[in-house]
Amino acid sequence: MTDIERATEIRGKTIRFIWTDGPTKGKTHEHVFHPDGTVTWSDADAAKADKPGSAAASPAKERPPYAATRAADQVYLVSYLAPSGYTLTVALNFRDKQLVGFASSAKDWHPVRGTFQVR
Repeated sequence: MTDIERATEIRGKTIRFIWTDGPTKGKTHEHVFHPDGTVTWSDADAAKADKPGSAAASPAKERPPYAATRAADQVYLVSYLAPSGYTLTVALNFRDKQLVGFASSAKDWHPVRGTFQVR
């Protein structure tokens, strides 16, 4: 297996994905791209509501490795496969803060769109 690329524009950052299209339309998920090459995520809307135990955080076992590579000037492709079987692959355009990609499992496949904020 080759080394996995983790672009410095992504590695160590917390990035909120605000979904405008796809199965999670209207939701916001916060992704933490840890320096060790793993990613965790949570439902930022549930955390905002401040309801104990209501945040749909990635389970403790779900801290999969991610890849992040430069696709073009200020555009980065980010992808991970969670142990639950779900894969998220998105292109992040740092010029206009738009994201576009695909979420999939062994049985489902969905195009997704949104915006993002680096925190």
